[in-house]
Amino acid sequence: MTDLPPPSKKKMGLVIDLDTCVGCHACAVSCKEWNAGGFSAPLTDEKPYGKDPTGVWFNRVHSYEVAATDFTTPAFDPGAHDALGLGKANANAKTSACGSTGSLVHEAMQPAMTLHFPRSCLHCEEPACVTVCPTGASYKRVDDGIVLVDEDKCIGCKLCSWACPYGAREYSHVEGVMKKCTLCIDRIYNDKLDEAERQPACVQACPTRARHFGDLGDPESKVSKLVAARGGIDLMPELGYKPTNKYLPPRPRRVGQDAPAQAPAEPLDTTALPPVLRWLDRVLSR
Repeated sequence: MTDLPPPSKKKMGLVIDLDTCVGCHACAVSCKEWNAGGFSAPLTDEKPYGKDPTGVWFNRVHSYEVAATDFTTPAFDPGAHDALGLGKANANAKTSACGSTGSLVHEAMQPAMTLHFPRSCLHCEEPACVTVCPTGASYKRVDDGIVLVDEDKCIGCKLCSWACPYGAREYSHVEGVMKKCTLCIDRIYNDKLDEAERQPACVQACPTRARHFGDLGDPESKVSKLVAARGGIDLMPELGYKPTNKYLPPRPRRVGQDAPAQAPAEPLDTTALPPVLRWLDRVLSR
């Protein structure tokens, strides 16, 4: 089995904001496009338009419907009906979690929502996929902590995919080897590119800026500060693999909050417009 290197000071990884991800799959498509000709090329597809398509994708986006949460009902608190602990926090207060006038309860209620969850390799500090590899094909880089696969050594035994609890390993049926997210190492260290472009393809393509990239081993980096400010979390930390990538949880939603009143639109004085815009206004107003 493969040994892990000592923990690196530099830990390159992603921070994914679940609050702003809209599930557009731009990250998955751009990742597929770039890596089809990059470090882990090719990313093959079989029967892409058939009934049983298979293929290699480093990024996958799952969408879930999250039910509304109402802490005022016994269904969410079958015991003392005080799921928020309001009675303990203020024993003299008349407001309780089951009260109809509790403003704190009203704020804690969460409406139903759709949660989009992008999934890729988390480049763990102690990756199980590396330690189970019998040939050393799966390895963790000493310099930056990125987990990669040496396809020349891979025998396609799939032990790494069985060991990974995050489902981040991809098997190429065409090549008979395992593949995975590389954090686009052929981009982030490419000095031929402008510095602004030295980011993973998924980060570059995200239209809502829900994906961020940087050194999570540096507490002063932008991504580390973002994680600290937003309470970024590990995925399934109880397993002990210490993922480098972090997820930013969705911000709380308010139930029954009235939309802010909009100021009345100011009338447009078409006579003050340039001739071209006056013509365009007449055409669009027909």
